[in-house]
Amino acid sequence: MSVTVRVPAKVNVGLAVGPARPDGFHDLANVFLAVGLHDEVTAAPAPGLELTCSGPGARQVPLDGTNLAARAARLLAGRHGLAPDVHLHIAKDIPVAGGMAGGSADAAGALVACDALWGTGTSEAELLDLCAELGSDVPFSLLGGAALGRGRGELLTPLPVGGTFHWVFAVADGGLSTPAVYREFDRLAQDRTVPPPEASAGLLAALRDGDAAALAAALANDLQPAALSLRPALADTLAAGRAAGALAALVSGSGPTCAFLTADASAATEVAGALTASGTCRTARVTTAPAPGATLLP
Repeated sequence: MSVTVRVPAKVNVGLAVGPARPDGFHDLANVFLAVGLHDEVTAAPAPGLELTCSGPGARQVPLDGTNLAARAARLLAGRHGLAPDVHLHIAKDIPVAGGMAGGSADAAGALVACDALWGTGTSEAELLDLCAELGSDVPFSLLGGAALGRGRGELLTPLPVGGTFHWVFAVADGGLSTPAVYREFDRLAQDRTVPPPEASAGLLAALRDGDAAALAAALANDLQPAALSLRPALADTLAAGRAAGALAALVSGSGPTCAFLTADASAATEVAGALTASGTCRTARVTTAPAPGATLLP
């Protein structure tokens, strides 16, 4: 017997970052949107905790105890007084270390898959608590759709989305370390006052109304200057997508994946082709949003 769970990638359509807290984290107003790029996590009985991975970027995924999916299995097992006897296989399709929460998605997928495999019947509220223990982005990977994340991103308020948005994601060679990007954010901000983070009312309205043009005008990512400082070549990727007709372009989360909002599916295909031809990214992926959260597959 095995159980497979599909989990989505995310893009931060609005990421407002506050000053560093005493615990080293930053308060955020983080508007998450789940997109239709997915990993699949399969859980099967095993004599101990085993982890395998396949798909694009699989060689970059750690297969030891630091892997978030493995940590999720141990955390759930410990909560229910069980041994974490499970083989987890991660089929990757979300870019690895790309600022799209692939590792967080895998952790949420492992929680749901192990809960189903072991029959532990964990409530959604308790699963969300476990997600928050694992990482700031993990709770949203469980819920999907769209949500405003407060605190360090783990305190979620679901948001209404009134339509389908068309996206292109330009995948870079190599990753960017999220902690390194936040350190660069702090360095760049050291001579100014960082205000408390607030979500844009215009952005929330654009999501609610399904208005791509209004969403394009409101997209914002406070981590983008830091990502560009560490990886200046990303500016060329952003420029190539805009020149190809994207309504807007931004670095996804801490990067280095770049996200391009387009008017429709045809425009997304054109932008993806132009990005691939530009030589400024490794590949370009077309998809839509919103997407559901962690979902058990038949």
